Amino acid sequence: MTTLAAPAAGLPDDALDLSRVVIPLLRGVIYQSDNPAMWSLLRRHQARVKDHMAVMGLALVIDEAEGYAHLRQLDYDDVDIPRLIPRHRLSFRVSLLLALLRKRLAEFDASSSDPRLILTRDQIAELLRVHLPQSTNEIRLTTDVDTLVAKVEALGFLRKVTGQERTYEVRRILKAYVDAQWLAEFDARLREYLATLEPEATTSDDVEPAHG
Repeated sequence: MTTLAAPAAGLPDDALDLSRVVIPLLRGVIYQSDNPAMWSLLRRHQARVKDHMAVMGLALVIDEAEGYAHLRQLDYDDVDIPRLIPRHRLSFRVSLLLALLRKRLAEFDASSSDPRLILTRDQIAELLRVHLPQSTNEIRLTTDVDTLVAKVEALGFLRKVTGQERTYEVRRILKAYVDAQWLAEFDARLREYLATLEPEATTSDDVEPAHG
């Protein structure tokens, strides 16, 4: 059987640099604090990366102040382009936890110069507890907090802190998906969510996340 030689060795350095940035972006968020070398590479090739991603219907978003970069799906009204980044529908409980974490991050930024918001599992449970009525729903949400945390972690908005049991960093990319306008309307949205709950319901109908 004939095998094809890997062409990577023959690629020019600038093409290899592009690959080193594009592939991680397609996998998720690039954080300056996690990988300063890759961040520098991305900044150096920013224009080329934008052009490359645009061919796939993706927009490169770089937040210099927060120190992260990610991709957004471009939506065209008059052009049929397949989506590379799928939409996710979130349950009521996951949506609520994301909103509460986003609000806590805003409060943290207003009172601290530390770039990392660290919360324990119990602190996350308390965020849920104080925003829900004293009912079966509140009790079941609190006891199910580990499942909720795992789902939010899988979405990339929480990360376990190495060496600290049941302790998590709230990832700053959350600010890109739950925006300032959404946060300003948080109380009204929370009342709407709670109004949809029946006495014994554990979740509401799925809702569309802010990011699409």
